[in-house]
Amino acid sequence: MFKLARRTLLSLGLAAFAFPALAVEMGDDGLHKTAWQRDTFKDLREDLAEANAEGKRLLVMVEQRGCIYCTKMHEEVYPDPEITKMIEDNFFVIQINMFGDVEVTDFDGESLPEKDMVQKWGALFTPTNLYFPEEVAEDVSAKDAAVATVPGAFGKLTTYNMMQWVLGHGYEGEEPFQKYHARQVVMQQEQGKLKVGE
Repeated sequence: MFKLARRTLLSLGLAAFAFPALAVEMGDDGLHKTAWQRDTFKDLREDLAEANAEGKRLLVMVEQRGCIYCTKMHEEVYPDPEITKMIEDNFFVIQINMFGDVEVTDFDGESLPEKDMVQKWGALFTPTNLYFPEEVAEDVSAKDAAVATVPGAFGKLTTYNMMQWVLGHGYEGEEPFQKYHARQVVMQQEQGKLKVGE
C-alpha cells in the first residue's frame, strides 16, 4: 500500500514537469505574462495604428500584482484553446500595471505613469479590460473611446462572447451584450462548443 501511494505521488510529481505549458509566467512586476501580450511604448495611438496594420483590435488589460482574479483569468480562462486562438488571431493586447510607473500616452495625448492613467480612466478593479474601436478621435481619452469596459474576472463563455461581440461591432447595433450573450450561450451549448461553467 505504501509503495503504491509513493509510486502515485512520484507519478504525479513527474507529470507536473511534463506539462510546463500549464504554468503561467510571472514578470518582475508581479504580473502574468503571455506570448500574446505586446511590449510597446504604451502610446495608445501608436498601439492602435499597429493593431489596425495587423488587422486586429486593440485591447488594454489593467492588472495588478497579487490579483487573484487576474490569476483566475490567466490560469483558467485565457489558456482555453478557443480563447487563446481568438486573442492571438484578433487582438493586439497591451498590459497596464494598476500601480506601475511606466509612462502611458493616452489617445488624447496626455502622458502619465500607469498608476495615474488608471486613475484618470476610473478603473477600480483588476482585471479591467478595455476594448477599442478601429478609429479614435484626437481629443478623446481611452475611458471614453472604449467600446466595452469589462471590470472583473468572468468565465470562458462570457469572455469568448464578449470578444466575439466586439469583433462583430455588436456595440453599434441594438442588441446589448447581455442579450447577445444569452443567445450565444444557448447556441454554443447546442453545438457542444463551450460549456456553461467553463
